[in-house]
Amino acid sequence: MLWNEDCHLVYRANVPHQQYYPQAGWVEHDAEEIYNNVVKAIGQLPLKSTDREALSLAITNQRETVVVWNRLTGKPIHHAVVWQCMRGAEFCNELKAKGYGEMVQEKSGLLIDPYFAASGAKWLLDNVAGAREAAERGELLMGTIDSWLVWKLTGGKVHATDLTNASRTLLMNIHTLQWDDDLLRLFTIPRQMMPEIRPCDAAYGETTVEGLFEKPIPIVGVLGDSHGALTGQMCFEEGLGKATYGTGSSVMVNIGEQFAKAPSGLVTSIGFAAKGKTMYAFEGNIHCTGATLKWLEEQLQMIQSPADVEPAAVSVPNNGGVYFVPAFAGLGAPWWNDQVKAAVFGMSLATTRNHFLRAALESIAYQVNDLVQAMVRQAGITLKELRVDGGPTKNNFLMQFQADCLRVPINCSDVEEASAMGAVIMNGLGRGVWKDFDEVAKLRRSRWTRQPQDNEPQMQQWIAGWQQAVKQLLA
Repeated sequence: MLWNEDCHLVYRANVPHQQYYPQAGWVEHDAEEIYNNVVKAIGQLPLKSTDREALSLAITNQRETVVVWNRLTGKPIHHAVVWQCMRGAEFCNELKAKGYGEMVQEKSGLLIDPYFAASGAKWLLDNVAGAREAAERGELLMGTIDSWLVWKLTGGKVHATDLTNASRTLLMNIHTLQWDDDLLRLFTIPRQMMPEIRPCDAAYGETTVEGLFEKPIPIVGVLGDSHGALTGQMCFEEGLGKATYGTGSSVMVNIGEQFAKAPSGLVTSIGFAAKGKTMYAFEGNIHCTGATLKWLEEQLQMIQSPADVEPAAVSVPNNGGVYFVPAFAGLGAPWWNDQVKAAVFGMSLATTRNHFLRAALESIAYQVNDLVQAMVRQAGITLKELRVDGGPTKNNFLMQFQADCLRVPINCSDVEEASAMGAVIMNGLGRGVWKDFDEVAKLRRSRWTRQPQDNEPQMQQWIAGWQQAVKQLLA
């Protein structure tokens, strides 16, 4: 994507890359293909010769996917292990069974899970012929996709990552902000493989992008995609959070400059680090939000499209006592029970299709509310505003209901590519385009804001009904 210094997206080019599924539950990417596609996409940008002097490059990447490569040949030893890949599950389960969970969470802020990069890197060292020996000789490097791209773009001169990506590996100590020897030993990763950890707004070397530019351009600003969205939504202060509504929903809340242990089932990560400040964040994911509406459309065929739910919901004054708990893949944060199934409570002979559809829509807001309330209680902070993006933000009823649940404003940015916007902000801060966060915050453009209505007693009653339904399901 090509952005200008007013944070406007000028042009974008997309190049798809292949997904590999070598066996059930395994997911891989070809790291060389990803690098070549980055070069190809940059080559498709309409760059005038006059622009080239002023260009710099920033990176935001899908987190947790891990690459191990040979620093002498520049070649990966195997496909990258993707964050969705479950090949590290057996080792993670062993660690949990041996009681390492508390120590790992205390040091890293994370839960032991194959979702994070460490178990994938260990699998590569243990299962690719000669890899462990080559690593011990100092010939192999590891990193998330940002590190791999920086290393390739700089011709192998820079092996570095940023604090947000490092905080998602299970190998960084979230207090010291350095690689942790105990965690490296636990996952049997030699320290010499690890990239240098830098702030998000740091310089990461220079590149000609394989000769696309006559003179090298600086690489400034690196951060993981969810952290990019937090930054792109300009949640620079403690108590500002962002929710991305998609198939599921990702929620991240800035908890300030002090580490706090996350509520059960959630994690603490580095939110972002720039201008000498490191901000921590709580993060949690909800399994089924937009997916619930797709289920109503495709499986039950109660609606023609997700847009049909809103008119049905507003046609009745309330849910008629109906609560729909969409635990199709178990319940995610903050309940974390993968054994329960979806259920509907409170139906009577008076229940109509519209009550049912309203209950399904309300379930999205209730789940986000549960997660955010758990976060702010644990951190001892007050939520100031929730900043939102994603397809379901077009649903006016849902967004108003979300504001009424949380009792804070819901604000929708006009930036669709919030993650990339975050990388642009880090780039500008690093290059001195803006002197501080306050100056950047003035650039934020809002599409709309929903204020909570004067209906708190009613909302508390409905929320209590929802929580009662969840408790019945967990009983």
